[in-house]
Order: sequence, then structure tokens, then C-alpha cells
Amino acid sequence: SGSTTVLVTPVGPPDRTATPTGVGGSSSATLTWTAPFTADGHSITDYVIENSGDDGATWVVIEDGVSTETSVVLQGFDNGRTMRYRVAAVNDLGTGEFSAGVSVLIGTPDAPSDVDVSTVGDGRATLTWSVPTSDGGSAITDYVVEFSTDGGTTWDQRPVEVVEECPAVGVPRVTGIAIDPENRQSIWVGLEVDGVRHSVDGGDTWTSINGAIPNPDVHNVAVAAGPPKTVIVVVNNDVYTSEDDGATWDRLGINDVFPMTYPRGISVQPDNANVIFLTIGDTTPGRTGTIMRSKDTGKTWDNLSLPVEPNTAMWVVNTQPFDPSVVFAGSRYGYLYRSDDGGESWTKLWREFSEISSVIWVPG
Repeated sequence: SGSTTVLVTPVGPPDRTATPTGVGGSSSATLTWTAPFTADGHSITDYVIENSGDDGATWVVIEDGVSTETSVVLQGFDNGRTMRYRVAAVNDLGTGEFSAGVSVLIGTPDAPSDVDVSTVGDGRATLTWSVPTSDGGSAITDYVVEFSTDGGTTWDQRPVEVVEECPAVGVPRVTGIAIDPENRQSIWVGLEVDGVRHSVDGGDTWTSINGAIPNPDVHNVAVAAGPPKTVIVVVNNDVYTSEDDGATWDRLGINDVFPMTYPRGISVQPDNANVIFLTIGDTTPGRTGTIMRSKDTGKTWDNLSLPVEPNTAMWVVNTQPFDPSVVFAGSRYGYLYRSDDGGESWTKLWREFSEISSVIWVPG
């Protein structure tokens, strides 16, 4: 006689819940998960949520009432602490297997991404980064920049007062760092949009230069050894220079000197500290731009001829001590230019990029 095979799916508690996602907030954690499979006629009636403060060694049930929602905000945790959470579904036949645990840092943002160091040289560096994916449940009010002098074994911070909010960009950001080539304890920092800071003790303390330079929308800073030694501050509509370490400032007045009025990048030629390159454009991102060069630490300027008109404002320029005659410059929307004779002549590289925010070159 024949036989018949019958497949039977056992009826029981829900399947194991997939690992939830977790986002930290101020004294809180938000968890989200997907409902697991449960047998027909035995719908999910609740979720059990447990938390652990010792990386999963022990777990405690969170008393959050009865709910079939697949998202919950949990309150009452200490900011700065990392907690683990796991979830299990419940039906009328019992409690399913708990999910794997997810770690959530309470009350602090995720780490910034795409951190980049550009325009290294001339005693200065420019840092850029992207905002964190999560702000930790409240608005980001500041960024802490650390530096290392031993290859990353130890790190230090340099405190500086910065406003929490500013016009145009929301949260101020560092757009330029310049170290005096004759006095390494003298450091200049430009903030968009919160003015200029100066330290005379290697970054231990800072003073604001905002009153002397009325426009706080700083795009870049540099120090040219000269002679005369000159501090250059680039704001979004002009250029300021000082020959006395910031005691007094002279405004260039670019409306009368430059063909365009939106300056952005700056670089001092390593082997001739009287030579300064400056990128400008018509606006941001703009429709065109050019490169200006001064051979007398910013007193007079020449407009350098480019073989192909930029498609947007010229954004960055970089020289390096490996070969000071080699200069790279880029437009905001991806045109990259190279000079092998200190800016006398230029070629446009064939590769075009979607956007250029910084450029640096190193020898092969």
C-alpha cells in the first residue's frame, strides 16, 4: 500500500527576534526591530525587553508595560554609558528566543566620519569632517579635536571657546589651522562662522580676534614667514593681513583688487615665504573662479591664467616642501589643475571629480 508524507510545523512561541537597531539619546535609547514569524492563530501579544550594563554578563527585564509596537524609547539611563539591549516576542504559547544584543551609547553622538587633513605644510593644516549619523538625541553643540605627537599612542585636547550655533552653517567648523613657522607656540585657527582664535602657548589657551576682523565667516588662515612675517586671514568677502602678530590688521579690499569677491583657499610657497596663492570665485559654489598669486606677502596680487575656465569657484590650492614648484588647485565641482613651475603655467588634469573639498600631494 502507498504512504503519504505530511509536513507538520510545530506550534509554539514566536521565532527568535532579529537583532534590533539602537540609537542613543539624552538619558535614553530608542530601539527598533522587525516582528518575527508566529503561527496562525497565535498572534504576538507583547515584547519582552532586557538590558545589560555589563556587556551581556547579566540581563534585567525592563518593565515597559504590554505592547505589540516594534519600536520603543527607553528612559532613565546615565549619559556616557554603553548599554546592551535584547528583545523577545510573546504569544499565548510562550516567549520566543531573545534576539542578539545591540550596544547603545547613551547620550552622545556617533563619531564624525570622513575626517580629512588637507593643505599640510607652511606650518598649518586644515581639518574637515562629516557630521555624525546620529546626534545622540540632542543637537550637536561642539566638536572636540585631539592631536597626537607620538603616532596615536596618546592624544591631547586643546580647549577653545566656540559658540554653540552660528549663521549659515548651524554649528561652527574649523576651516583652517596655521602654525607660525618661526614660533611653533603661536597657532592661528579660523572658524566658519565664529571668527579667529590665537594661541601663544601651543594651544593651551586661546584668545579671540573677532573684534579686529569684523566678519566672523572665516574660510582659511595662513602664516607667511616673509619678510615681513605676515598672518593672513581669509573671510568670505575679503582678506586681512597682520605684520605684528595680530595687534593690528589691514583689509585688502578685494572688490578693488581681485576680479571676483569670494576667496576660499590659501597656501604659502614652502621655499619662498613671500609667495602666497589664493583661490577665489564669483560665489559659492559659483560659476567660475581663478587663482591669485602674491609675491610680496599679500601687498600686490596677480591673476594667474588657467587653460580651461573653472566650472565653479576655485576652492583649494596646495604646495608641498617636497617640490615647491609643484602646485595643485581645484574647483568646488571637480576641476583639478597642476602647475610644475610655481604657478607660471597650468594644465587641467583629465580626471574630473564630483566635488573637491581639499587637495594634497605626496611624492611617489
